[in-house]
Amino acid sequence: MPVPGPGYAITARVEVPASASAAGDLAVAVGRVGGVVTAFDVVEAQTATLVVDISCNARDEAHATEITDALEALPGVSVRKVSDRTFLLHLGGKIEVTSKVSLRNRDDLSRAYTPGVARVCQAIAANPADARRLTIKRNTVAVVTDGSAVLGLGNLGAAAAMPVMEGKAALFKRFGNVDAWPVCLDTQDTEEIIRTVQILAPAYGGINLEDIAAPRCFEIEARLREMLDIPVFHDDQHGTAIVVLGALRNALRVVGKKLTDCKVVVCGVGAAGSAIIRLLQSGRPGDVLAVDIDGIVHSGRPGLDDNLVNIAGQTNTHGVAGTLADALVGADVFIGVSAPNLFGAAELATMAKDAIVFALANPDPEVDPAVALQHAAVVATGRSDYPNQINNVLAFPGVFRGLLDAQARDITDAMLLAASAAIADVVPEPNASFIVPSVFDATVAPAVAEAVRQATSKKDVAPV
Repeated sequence: MPVPGPGYAITARVEVPASASAAGDLAVAVGRVGGVVTAFDVVEAQTATLVVDISCNARDEAHATEITDALEALPGVSVRKVSDRTFLLHLGGKIEVTSKVSLRNRDDLSRAYTPGVARVCQAIAANPADARRLTIKRNTVAVVTDGSAVLGLGNLGAAAAMPVMEGKAALFKRFGNVDAWPVCLDTQDTEEIIRTVQILAPAYGGINLEDIAAPRCFEIEARLREMLDIPVFHDDQHGTAIVVLGALRNALRVVGKKLTDCKVVVCGVGAAGSAIIRLLQSGRPGDVLAVDIDGIVHSGRPGLDDNLVNIAGQTNTHGVAGTLADALVGADVFIGVSAPNLFGAAELATMAKDAIVFALANPDPEVDPAVALQHAAVVATGRSDYPNQINNVLAFPGVFRGLLDAQARDITDAMLLAASAAIADVVPEPNASFIVPSVFDATVAPAVAEAVRQATSKKDVAPV
């Protein structure tokens, strides 16, 4: 069962009888149903009554309702209003545009806008490469989605994807000082998406594709990379792969194994799983078994799409068939980017000694982390309430910071691998509970950015 967390935080405004035990009675009521009180503020005090704001963390929406009911059930207590603190944070959106220049007088206006701006327009017309120097293109990324694969929620559409894209833009700014803007497209037609991004591209220094369903995302990314002169990065693929490989590098150090000797099982062969497998191949693993909803991927399995045909050609050197349970037998590493609650203790017990388990499905992992910790030497999840959180925010802000600083036209596997190594190196002495740095470690993004810049060759850079 998930633990209460800030993602389901509520503030209940309640009227209670004025007494010495009022605060304790409210806290006990919340605790009795498993809530966690995080703040207690008296809003109004009268002779007979108090009005109190009590803030609590819940497990989910149903649990928040249970907490509210527990407060309401107390003698003399009236719940006036319940506010969902997550929804309050999103009111009016999470990002805004601010001017970098002051407009205090006519002279400022003449330089920032007409007539002075015309000279800058003419300079760019004469030399289009100057757009990277003289406009927001120098530091701006488009966060593009069609809303077809939003988080683990599925096809919610463009409007419902906006809160995620706004959050992504806020993270770009907070961790990489990169200006980013949501571009939510009300189409899921591959050709329309490609054409729309192509004609929007002149305003941006990079494209971050986000939450576009597989296998369509593979074609969109590949074709945009071919036609655009700015980097195109699909975070669900490459951001995840960067952080996973960095974490795996340190996890292998902890258990004293070499990737070349390891059997690796990758569960989930969509955007993230496919990219993880591709980057893994650079380290020449002993063997990789890819597993999807239909079992182990192998070249003899009927009905493989183009992506799975490619995966089958890179993995499963012995042509093994079977289920996830079959794949786990003797495996040194499990990397899950798939679905919740797929296996348990029995399957974990069949893995190799000192196994590594990355169960990254969110919010519920492929295996209960508490159970995994009883069998595996190193366990990582995508959650913030367990050690070793695999979080893409360790990668994408620094990656784009480096790409923009280098004025890169493309992004290569060499850059992705350099970013992965940089994340791993931020943790000089990893242990079982510390294989990746905190997302709030201020050294991560600069290290990743510098690694990407160093990995950028002259042919990858826009002409001056």
